[in-house]
Amino acid sequence: MVSTHNRDKPWDTADIDKWALEEFKPEHNASGQHFTEESSFMTLFPKYREQYLRSIWADVTKSLEKHFIKCELDLVEGAMTVKTTTKTFDPAIILKARDLIKLLARSVPFPQAVKILQDDIACDVIKIGNFVANKDRFIKRRQRLVGPNGNTLKALELLTKCYILVQGNTVSAMGPFKGLKEVRRVVEDCMRNVHPIYYIKELMIKQELSKKPELAEEDWSRFLPSFKKRNVARKKAKSSKREKKVYTPFPPAQTPRKVDLQVESGEYFLGKKEKAMKKLKEKREKQEEASVARKQEREKDYVAPEEEKYENKLAKKEKKEKKEKKEKKEKKEKKEKKKRSASEEEERGSKKSKHA
Repeated sequence: MVSTHNRDKPWDTADIDKWALEEFKPEHNASGQHFTEESSFMTLFPKYREQYLRSIWADVTKSLEKHFIKCELDLVEGAMTVKTTTKTFDPAIILKARDLIKLLARSVPFPQAVKILQDDIACDVIKIGNFVANKDRFIKRRQRLVGPNGNTLKALELLTKCYILVQGNTVSAMGPFKGLKEVRRVVEDCMRNVHPIYYIKELMIKQELSKKPELAEEDWSRFLPSFKKRNVARKKAKSSKREKKVYTPFPPAQTPRKVDLQVESGEYFLGKKEKAMKKLKEKREKQEEASVARKQEREKDYVAPEEEKYENKLAKKEKKEKKEKKEKKEKKEKKEKKKRSASEEEERGSKKSKHA
């Protein structure tokens, strides 16, 4: 067969954008005939999504009817189904409808999920449950992906131009193909213990470099940061040195059997009824001790806390003033007494001198 790729193509002009996504219209289906077979997809959904799906199912039906796709909601089996009809003209729309019900099952809200029917938007549901066996470690790494107050996730959404939702063991992403590729790389490496902040830095640098047209045909690796994996030396737990025991040729003393212990305590000679009574008595004693301990714990809440003694500042001030007045009065009286006693002594001395 003669090659035709080098022939002149008069319709292929420079003004044609070969990467543009054109909307598929009914006139593009040249034959005008319906599909030879019906295509259908079914997706199961969890029980907690049932109420929400029932509330939005009318809107889902309306949005799919525009593309001539039939949808069913089975609440008994917990499944959603989409099918092509005789009027369906776009062969790819059934795959978009399948993605829509898949996103709805993974807790993506309907106003966001319905955008998948657009030609320029794709989706990716990333499974993260099998990366880590330890549950606590898995929760920590998943939380690392979300970040404090969801800041890490918001940064990724802005840089990749994708919608990201972390739900259970999956991460649902919606957006352009290029962004979805980056999201999958970040999510999978995060679950492999690589922090998302490294990728956020890299994406930020790439975003700035893409604004410069002179660097369009250059290698960007010299601008991108290279993070080397370092094995951080951790402190080893101090092992306690065991003391060497003195060697003795004799074996250790034999431990007493259960029967020997019963003989020593006298339990061995008791009858069945007496043994049962003894067990019951011990059980009741334990129960009483436990009830007393519980009662004491409960009473702790009702013990009044020690309060600081209230002191009336005005009364205290008045008391102080009275005390000061009293002290002044006593001092005055003492001075007056001294003066009197001195004057009396002077009078006595003068009288004695006159008599002499």
